[in-house]
Amino acid sequence: MHWLLAATGAIPPFFILLTVVLLAVVVVSLVLTRFKQSLLVGYFICGVVIRNSGLLDWVGVEQAGVIDALAEIGVVLLLFTLGIEFSLKEIKALRRPVFIGGGSQVGLCILVAVGGGMLLGLSGSQALLLGFAFSLSSTAVSMKSFQEMSLPESPPARTALGMAIFQDLAAILFMVLIPPLLSDEGGAVDVGLALLKGALFTAGIVILSRRGFPQMLDAVARTRSRELFTITVIGLCAGVALVSGLLGLSPALGAFAAGVVVSESIYSHRVLSDILPFKDLFLTVFFVSVGLLIDVDVILAYWPTILLATVSILVIKGVIVSLAAHWSGLRRGSWLVTSAALCSTGEFSIVLLNRASEFNALSAQLEQVLLASTAFSMGLVPTLLKKSIGLADRIKRSSKQFCGSEHETLGIGGQVSELNDHVVICGYGPVGENLHRNLTRANVGVVVLETNPETVKRLHGEGVICLFADASDTESLQLARTKHARSIAFTFPDESAVLKSMHSAKAINPEIRIYARAKFTAQAERLKKAGVHFVLHDEEQSGRAMISAVMQCYAADLEPDWEV
Repeated sequence: MHWLLAATGAIPPFFILLTVVLLAVVVVSLVLTRFKQSLLVGYFICGVVIRNSGLLDWVGVEQAGVIDALAEIGVVLLLFTLGIEFSLKEIKALRRPVFIGGGSQVGLCILVAVGGGMLLGLSGSQALLLGFAFSLSSTAVSMKSFQEMSLPESPPARTALGMAIFQDLAAILFMVLIPPLLSDEGGAVDVGLALLKGALFTAGIVILSRRGFPQMLDAVARTRSRELFTITVIGLCAGVALVSGLLGLSPALGAFAAGVVVSESIYSHRVLSDILPFKDLFLTVFFVSVGLLIDVDVILAYWPTILLATVSILVIKGVIVSLAAHWSGLRRGSWLVTSAALCSTGEFSIVLLNRASEFNALSAQLEQVLLASTAFSMGLVPTLLKKSIGLADRIKRSSKQFCGSEHETLGIGGQVSELNDHVVICGYGPVGENLHRNLTRANVGVVVLETNPETVKRLHGEGVICLFADASDTESLQLARTKHARSIAFTFPDESAVLKSMHSAKAINPEIRIYARAKFTAQAERLKKAGVHFVLHDEEQSGRAMISAVMQCYAADLEPDWEV
């Protein structure tokens, strides 16, 4: 294969690695899907096989830095998407799960892990690092699993989200504290300086989120260029991640902060619709990149330790999360589902371990054990979650206590998430505005999709549920809960856009009624043939109005007649 190795000299090693990873993922996914197995564990195993099979040497990718670069990019992109889905508004709506559930869970996990680490002979700083990593769960895996089971708004899912929000906030603090805690000269002064640096970074992000980023996004949105908007958002992520790295913090932390900034703008739904199709790709790259960091020789040598560590994480953390979920207000049985969702360690745990490796805080063997147990515990979450739902139902049925409305206990927030049997209005020109006003008078729920940022801001100020989103995006329609809507109205006479959007809407909700506008007769006929239930023909309506107005000048009792 010398010819192949020679050819790779003209190809960037990173491109070769990415190609090998993506092709291997396709093969593994097909096999696992056929046997109805979790893909996440498969992605991790895929990375392990690529790293340890000699395949990288065979294709000429030998530099460890290339693997580290892919792992770093996978983490940065994944945490950016998590930041976008992070909502400060949810903290108010879920304050009990966030502060009582999340606070108690993180605190107890740190105490238990620090105690266990000290018993195992770790130093104080090493034990504290272990506690930090143990206290964090996988938000990406748990929320994805709830979505795949169509339970994202269930009480257990909302409690898990609240606790995950606290974990994300705690992870920011942990990331700031790691360098001074693990450095040789670490002391109270270094910790104070690190906290000050983190506070300044946070303050800078807050300032830019109010004066800088919104104005830049406004200017880009006015261009109506989707490509420029997406590039701007990705550039924002990269820029903040770079600044975070230059300050001695983690680029992953900066990417998460950039996502949070975007999540608090009116453009969050538009960004989500652009990014969501790639989120699974980011999650895949992340899991494969973790596998690429694993040395199979260490796994084989320490597999009993890894198995024990994985089981310990799932059991001990599962018990702690169950208690925290119960304290958050979940009734008997439901806490088991939340426990299954958050019983693993997560992506932030891996970020912390990678950060700690820069200070040689842990031995190579211990680091490999922790990485492997984290990956395995994350991969088992979807299976555990499915099993827990059936078990929770049996517990509820066997319980004599009536489990009341947990939705009220949790204070579920988010206006969009509460809507059912509503109308999705696409476009807010004169037609859309009048339709919205009349539906509101009739107490009919409405979600507006609009791409004019000024209109979106005005409607937000008026308390209208409006998403800065394109109606032609499937993700935008899903965010507007089209699956639960009764009808969708396209108030703009754009035939191609309506045809594209209506097919997406019908794929989400086959029973939805569709209303549209057309300028000309031929367009109206094509829309009706495509399945639009009602077409407002602008030319016909204008003609009827003109005939009626003119005829009233001569005989008010004449009935206007329209012929095509």
